[in-house]
Amino acid sequence: MVAIGLSAGAVARIRFAVSALWEVVAAVRVLRDPGRHAVHRPWARRVTAPRDTLLWALVPREPAYLPDFLTPPPPGLTADLGAELARLRATPAAVVREHLDLYGRRDPALRHLYADPAAGLDRLAAEIEAFWQAAVAPHWHRIRLLLDAEIFARARALARDGAAGPLNDLHDDVRWAGGTLSVRKHACTAADVSDGAGLVLVPSVFVWPSVLSVFAGDVPQLAYPARAVATLWEPRPEHTGALGAVLGRGRTRLLLELGAPSSTTELARRTGMTPGGVSQHLTALRAAGLVAAHRHGRRVLNVQTPLAEALISSAP
Repeated sequence: MVAIGLSAGAVARIRFAVSALWEVVAAVRVLRDPGRHAVHRPWARRVTAPRDTLLWALVPREPAYLPDFLTPPPPGLTADLGAELARLRATPAAVVREHLDLYGRRDPALRHLYADPAAGLDRLAAEIEAFWQAAVAPHWHRIRLLLDAEIFARARALARDGAAGPLNDLHDDVRWAGGTLSVRKHACTAADVSDGAGLVLVPSVFVWPSVLSVFAGDVPQLAYPARAVATLWEPRPEHTGALGAVLGRGRTRLLLELGAPSSTTELARRTGMTPGGVSQHLTALRAAGLVAAHRHGRRVLNVQTPLAEALISSAP
């Protein structure tokens, strides 16, 4: 168990982020031990593990140490693999060697990385990009919708209840009380989080069923499983039968898309409907209590209400 003191300033600076790089690293861990990650077996059966690569050598089975330089702090709510890989390539050589010393393994590929971190990081970035394109990018639309819904719900809870509720609801291995965040991890130590650092919470699909943390460096991170990850690989319900007969095919399609908060423009792009048609359908769905609208900066985001969720889950 690692216990990290969170100052009041650090708690005030808690933020959420989405990371393509975190998903890649966690996905490789899934392929290291698919039996431990039963939820992702449908995905793992269709994916080729990146064996004989530097990426494979650097990502061990759980619960072994994962070199922290693999997951630099993600910048924001929009995953940008290119930007994250640029930060990875910029990792100082001393940091790479320090984390490899902690890792302890000395495969030939790792010895080359230790001897020439700059060249090794370029190779690693290329391998990550290739694995992303082959294994994660084809499913990113569904993954992103799930992560967007997770952040939307957590941010509302944080605004409504303060830090205690959301932090204590992240995972069974995470607890926060009395200014201390406790994370059940093996062979892990961490310094307290100062006022300036804050804490980055990274929802992930492939990290399930555990949590992964980085408390080295200037910006501590905690990657945790997004809720509803068990539904990710299930066939998407079409509900063109009973629900479609009541609401109409267009409104039913929109309602299913609104499992994650979306703007009118985004819905039009995903469904092929005109923005005007989407707006008319949303007006009717809001009047029926099935869709709620929330302002997020300059955008208005629409999302399913609990009534809509119950209706969808019970529809034949």
